[in-house]
Amino acid sequence: MMADRVERSVTEGENTIEERHVGAMWELEQKLDQPMDEEANKLKNMYREKGLSMLMLLRLSFQSLGIVYGDLGTSPLYVFYNTFPDGISDSEDVIGALSLIIYSLLLIPLIKYVIIVCKANDNGQGGTLAIYSLLCRHAKVKLIPNQQRSDEDLTTYSRTLLPEGSFAAKTKKWLESKESRKKALLFIVLLGTCMMIGDGILTPAISVLSATGGIKVISPKMSSDIVVLVSIIILIGLFSMQHYGTDKVGWLFAPIVFIWFLFIGATGMYNICKHDTSVLKAFSPTYIYLYFKRRGLDGWISLGGILLSITGTEALYADIAYFPLLAIQLAFTFFVFPCLLLAYCGQAAYLVNNKDHYKDAFYASMPDSVYWPMFVVATGAAIVGSQATISGTYSIIKQAASHGCFPRVKIVHTSKKFLGQIYCPDINWIIMVGCIAVTASFKNQSQIGNAYGTAVVLVMLATTLLMILIMLLVWRCHWILVLIFSVLSLVVELSYFSAVIWKINEGGWVPLIIAAISLLVMSVWHYATVKKYEFEVHSKVSMSWILGLGPSLGLVRVPGIGLVYTELASGVPHIFSHFITNLPATHSVVVFVCVKYLPVYTVPEEERFLVKRIGPKTFRMFRCVARYGYKDLHRKDDDFENKLLNNLFNFIRIETMMDPASNSSTYSSVYSLNHTQESRDELIHNNNNNHHNGNTDEFSSMVDYTVSTLDTIVPADNRLSFSQNNTVEEEEEEEDELQFLKTCKESGVVHIMGNTVVKARNGSWLPKKIAIDYVYAFLAKICRENSVILHVPHETLLNVGQVFYV
Repeated sequence: MMADRVERSVTEGENTIEERHVGAMWELEQKLDQPMDEEANKLKNMYREKGLSMLMLLRLSFQSLGIVYGDLGTSPLYVFYNTFPDGISDSEDVIGALSLIIYSLLLIPLIKYVIIVCKANDNGQGGTLAIYSLLCRHAKVKLIPNQQRSDEDLTTYSRTLLPEGSFAAKTKKWLESKESRKKALLFIVLLGTCMMIGDGILTPAISVLSATGGIKVISPKMSSDIVVLVSIIILIGLFSMQHYGTDKVGWLFAPIVFIWFLFIGATGMYNICKHDTSVLKAFSPTYIYLYFKRRGLDGWISLGGILLSITGTEALYADIAYFPLLAIQLAFTFFVFPCLLLAYCGQAAYLVNNKDHYKDAFYASMPDSVYWPMFVVATGAAIVGSQATISGTYSIIKQAASHGCFPRVKIVHTSKKFLGQIYCPDINWIIMVGCIAVTASFKNQSQIGNAYGTAVVLVMLATTLLMILIMLLVWRCHWILVLIFSVLSLVVELSYFSAVIWKINEGGWVPLIIAAISLLVMSVWHYATVKKYEFEVHSKVSMSWILGLGPSLGLVRVPGIGLVYTELASGVPHIFSHFITNLPATHSVVVFVCVKYLPVYTVPEEERFLVKRIGPKTFRMFRCVARYGYKDLHRKDDDFENKLLNNLFNFIRIETMMDPASNSSTYSSVYSLNHTQESRDELIHNNNNNHHNGNTDEFSSMVDYTVSTLDTIVPADNRLSFSQNNTVEEEEEEEDELQFLKTCKESGVVHIMGNTVVKARNGSWLPKKIAIDYVYAFLAKICRENSVILHVPHETLLNVGQVFYV
């Protein structure tokens, strides 16, 4: 027992010395290469809606019709057909279905989204990824690799403290405590994102097919293949025009949708007065109960068709960045909502007396005199609604890429005035092929509607789950309010979800396949991105080792500036040590450049670059962090190099101005000297206390390492002379440094980037080998390189190859 106690004491002594040594070296590293001051206070309060006059507010409300409500407004084209695909047996069923539509529009688009969810925007941006960005700034839930200690101050801010013991604080602690919960949260976000991508494929297909289907009302003998062919031609034209951007034709969108809503509202009122005013009794929720009692399971399954009345709501939330929230709320509450109610009530009034026209209720209920104008406007509204969804898909892909969850694809900004208007060629053609395939394969609205409903309800469920966390962690709502919101939303949406499950084999499988493919791409890319970052973290070179090499770094310093790109905001990247190991020469000035994508909407130009000096002045080493929000991603920075170097020059000027008498040549060395001496004294003290435990050899090696590092950085003979340097000489050196940097710039700037190849380890299981060696390798080949995004000239690019096994 005595031997066990002695052995345990020795082990504890070894652990204590090791922990103290690790802690001392960590603190030394931090003082040699201190984290950068984030200076992000402006970002927290950057987004504020400006005060608008009533006239301007009305104008913006009008313009929002074309961008935000095109998708939601075209739903009357196909709702009743998808609700009663096998015909209408009882007129009372129409009243019950109408009652369900009324309360669905009231609860989901109006109350849940327009009044509540739209307020959960990230600096004006909506969508599941925008909510995720907002959550990442209020809780440590982000799996994207920026959670290292040296990075946290840089990329996570606006994190408020919750009252200790509160329900919100307990929820936050519960969410942060396990990686599995963070992964589950990310999975929900990615699922919602993938379903929105599926929505981008299905919306143009069902909208255009439903609009062109009106031709058969005039020519019943016309073949369905002709309608499909016309729809495909319109879709090809729609996608072929995307590269012009919405800015070129956007002025037409609002008038088209405005006229569309006026038409459907007016014809709805006409049909109510002409056919049956008693349909207004559907505003009583009693008819919902009677509907389910009468139809049973068939009535429950018909919820999949009712669901289509609120499709476009998720696109509404994704597109809120284009206009002030109040303008969007006014447009829906006082114009869109009443017009939709009139349109559905009018169709119901017509169907009560014309049950056989359930397939083409929309066009059949139109007066003959307005048929062709309505057909033209309907086709235009379908195109506008599709355009809004396609643009939203581009934005979602862009956000996913900025979060490290999607390969970097080409993004073209189609407007100089509106940065949110973008075009993605690769994604555009993929969506077009998908739309044509869906339209040509199904050839009818019913099966496409089933697929569409599945995608929509899953996006809504994902949004609800994320909103619960927003209400707790960001808004700090009382748990009772959160419970009311959760119960009402989940009861309605799970009811819809249970209905669409029954139609999986009737087209509902399509969005699941699209989501599965998208989720595979996102998951594989995210996994490899995280592993690459972890590789950089674990293989980075110690700053004390770099400083120990002396001002020349033990290399030949050639004229010029070397920009070394890395994912890290501290330490020296592995590619630099790999580079100088194979080529023992480097540039006179070395700048470690870290391009960061923050969980924010955008980063203002004046706050984009952060610069600091690494080590003594004679080393000519700097670190620069370039920060971008997810709105800024892929916006080609044509002047990135000049902006970076200008900020470097400004840093030196400010450094001289702020502290002209400081000895910046030796500041870092003195800082490390004092700390290293303290660490050495502490270790010696521990050695005296623990000498009897047999740790002498291990302790000696630690002291030798610390002293050797100290002796290398600062020779013993010169340690006491630091405070006696001539101030005049320092000032001359400060003035000369700027000229030296300009001369180096003229000699040439070289961009050194890592070209890391990721491969699966030998012995890995087959799915992992397929995912890494084939799927990720293919995605890495087709994605855009950072050199293209940052507009690095090809002749100044130097790739350093590495192979990393996972």
